[in-house]
Amino acid sequence: MSNPEELSIEVVYALPQRQSIIKLSVKEGTTAFAAAQQSGIEEQFEDLTLGEDTLLGVFGQRAAQTQVLRDGDRVEIYRPLLADPKEVRKERAARAKARRENQSED
Repeated sequence: MSNPEELSIEVVYALPQRQSIIKLSVKEGTTAFAAAQQSGIEEQFEDLTLGEDTLLGVFGQRAAQTQVLRDGDRVEIYRPLLADPKEVRKERAARAKARRENQSED
């Protein structure tokens, strides 16, 4: 029988070539950020540093670092975006438009 004051959660982090899922028990009232710290996941990834700018989620939904966890939650640590998706779409659309214009001139 599990302790009612303990929650069973997972903390996950993934890179394109590698991922880690750490299962741990935390005290009731633990926040998403505290769980990420307690997991020790930083030690497994050279470039991962947990801090106030770390983006977190719970089951694929963005979550505040201060979100209190529930039993069974999966805390996800998100990597920063390398490019703004809106800007990438705009650039792709501009290139497609330029190609269409060049083709119509031929």
